Amino acid sequence: MKILVFAHQLEIGGTQTNAIELSAALRDLHGHEVCLFATPGPAVKLVEQKGLRYIPAPEALTHPSPSRMRALRRAVHGERPDVIHVWDWWQCLDAYYTEHLLKGIPMVVSDMNMSLTRILPKNLPTTFGTPEIVDLAKAAGRTRVDLLLPPVDVGFNAADAVDPGPLRERYDLKDDDITLVSVSRLDMHMKVESLTRTLEAVRTLGRDLPLRFLIVGDGPSRERLEASAATTNAELGRRAVMFTGALLDPRPAYAAADIVVGMGGSALRGMAFGKPVVVVGERGFSLPLTPATADSLYYKGMYGIALDDQGNQRHATDIRELATQSSRGRAALGEFARQFVVRHFALEAVSTQLAQLCLAAASATPQFRVAALDGLRTAGVWLRERRLLSYALRERMRW
Repeated sequence: MKILVFAHQLEIGGTQTNAIELSAALRDLHGHEVCLFATPGPAVKLVEQKGLRYIPAPEALTHPSPSRMRALRRAVHGERPDVIHVWDWWQCLDAYYTEHLLKGIPMVVSDMNMSLTRILPKNLPTTFGTPEIVDLAKAAGRTRVDLLLPPVDVGFNAADAVDPGPLRERYDLKDDDITLVSVSRLDMHMKVESLTRTLEAVRTLGRDLPLRFLIVGDGPSRERLEASAATTNAELGRRAVMFTGALLDPRPAYAAADIVVGMGGSALRGMAFGKPVVVVGERGFSLPLTPATADSLYYKGMYGIALDDQGNQRHATDIRELATQSSRGRAALGEFARQFVVRHFALEAVSTQLAQLCLAAASATPQFRVAALDGLRTAGVWLRERRLLSYALRERMRW
């Protein structure tokens, strides 16, 4: 089977990594011919490392994007795929009306957003990244939905897969330091709140504990975070907070961590390295992964929104409790985290599920009337919500 994967702009980010790794797994583990169509960015280097066939897409300022639709049509004409695997609503809008509705090419859509995206057509095979969103989608009347968990290459992401020594030396991380690591896009939306709260916790706890906080990533909130970090470092009288910038391969940072603070795929990759993790979200949400919290975090997707924001005390307490544990205690939590990821999120199992979904979509008989009605519904949602959708797109493209 031939699959054309229509992915995001290839920035350094979790969903981009998911798309690239799953594309390579569909080829290497399942024998499918795969071509990646996406707008160029720094993660093109990862595409090259994986040896994937790649067709550059033009950058889009709005969706549907006429320029990307024309480029996609040329790519589809040249590749003649059996199915198009589309990532998220903006790519779906660019592909749906010409390639699926008019040309009848089967499509599968994957949406890793942390809320239910109403604009997605209801009758396309659609995957969501958390059991909670799958349940919400079914409750909203969607019937062709499946769970596709964020994949983690548990061989590539493992404690013995990379040497953290050079990174530890570069940032002067000592054996008696307790190193916190966050790997994240430094976005204004979702990300900056939890990073700021972790900075505040380091400023408070760092008076009594040898905490070091390594922030791996880049984006529009970096200047704001660096200002807060400078204040923290000045108050503590040492270089407690450091920035690496975006790393195409952040594994040495995960390997150097004593504690990982993050959400979604970033938290999962830290867990794959056998690190204890504090999962963060919005409105002060903070929850360490433990045997008691694992089921809840699995359901919500390693993320959460606190019902009542009561300041930063909960997050600081979570960090303190892990930082003051013995190294043996942290190692035990890290081993539990590693096994949790291997059991639920391993790339091999996730790619097998995606391969089955693509095969099922490719073998289904196209129904033009159903697709047309679905397209009319999606267009109506776009017309009603275009201001909100345009704002979300601008936020995504700001870095």
